[in-house]
Amino acid sequence: MRILYLSIGWLSLALGIVGIFLPLLPTTPFLLLAAVCFSKASPRLHHWLLTHPRLGPGIIAWQTRRVIPLKAKLLATLLLIPTVLLATVVGERPLWVRGIMLSVAAGVMLFIWTKKSS
Repeated sequence: MRILYLSIGWLSLALGIVGIFLPLLPTTPFLLLAAVCFSKASPRLHHWLLTHPRLGPGIIAWQTRRVIPLKAKLLATLLLIPTVLLATVVGERPLWVRGIMLSVAAGVMLFIWTKKSS
C-alpha cells in the first residue's frame, strides 16, 4: 500500500505543479491529494510538502480552516475565465462540449467563491 500511496502522491504532486501553469488543470485538489497520500506513505515527504514555501501554506490553510486565500481565488478567476471563454469561442466544438466546459468552470468558480478567504 505504501508504494501505491507514494505513486499516487507523486503523480498528484506533478499534476498539481503542471496545473499552476495550465488554467484548466486544477492545482489545489491535486496538492491536497498528494498531501493525503504522503501522510499515509512518508512522513518525510508529507512534512516537506507542508513546509514548502509555495505549496505548503495553501494546503495547511485548507486542512486546518477550510479557507482558500483571496489571492488564490483571484488568480484562479483571472486564469480560468478567459481560458474557458477562449476555448468555447475558438475552434469547432459541439454545443454540448461548450456547455460542459462552461458548466465545469461555473462550478469551480462557485466552489471557490463560496469558501471563506481568511
